[in-house]
Amino acid sequence: MNNLKNLKSKFDSGTIVEKLIYINIFIFLFTLFISVFQNLFKNDSNFLIQWFSLDASTDSLITKPWSLISYGFLHESFIHIIFNLIALYFIGNLFIDYFTQKQLFTFYLLGTFFGGLFYLFSQNYFPLFEGKTTTLIGASAGISTIFIGISTYMPNFELKIRFIGFVKLWYLAAIWVSLDVLGLTGENAGGHFAHLGGSIFGFLYINKVRNRKFNIFKKLFSIFSPKNKPLKTVYKSTNNTKKNSNTKDFTQKKIDIILDKISKSGYDTLTKEEKEILFKQGKN
Repeated sequence: MNNLKNLKSKFDSGTIVEKLIYINIFIFLFTLFISVFQNLFKNDSNFLIQWFSLDASTDSLITKPWSLISYGFLHESFIHIIFNLIALYFIGNLFIDYFTQKQLFTFYLLGTFFGGLFYLFSQNYFPLFEGKTTTLIGASAGISTIFIGISTYMPNFELKIRFIGFVKLWYLAAIWVSLDVLGLTGENAGGHFAHLGGSIFGFLYINKVRNRKFNIFKKLFSIFSPKNKPLKTVYKSTNNTKKNSNTKDFTQKKIDIILDKISKSGYDTLTKEEKEILFKQGKN
């Protein structure tokens, strides 16, 4: 019981990155347990995989519409999940250094969704896949969205890689996408199409709204926020309004300068005062 309480406590206090890792591990272990149990009865098909993986046939969406998202929480093997979760840990923690945890979760889900759409398109459009029956599982599409999104937001940010040195994010992103393009005719072609779907969404979304800075996700979350009450007429002093407007403009200019500095030379180059301004703005 104490172990369960400790796990629950760690889950509750963890970041969204840690929670996604815990969820993926739990589902993977549960899937293994079901496979072992079914094998005892000489049944090779895992019903969890069958019901929550994304099938190549578009007809399956009628009976399993949730599979466009649920496939992103399933994994085939230990190697499959360990590489995905390592990537999620490092990329996810970099992402939440500059965006909120809700934004990361939204990116993960939307990337999974659009990756699934790309997979379905590839399997039903290209002659290469005619007569083949495949299914899609794995968190890679969502992870690709997060990575390409943060790389698009600050392409010149440098990561230190052992034995290599400092490498700009856009170099790594280019290699990431290139490997998926080269794999489009391989054994896991459908998976690479899903990765590209997530990558393209991450790039286009950030590229379109990057000038909005910290407000880029407000519309996505507005549907979950309570509706505002009817506005009442309030009379304010004109001088106070002008002062507030000038203060907001001055603050926004500061934020713009700080964000440009991050994109050029990285977060670590900020002064203590600049980091405090950025932190306060992120809370607004």
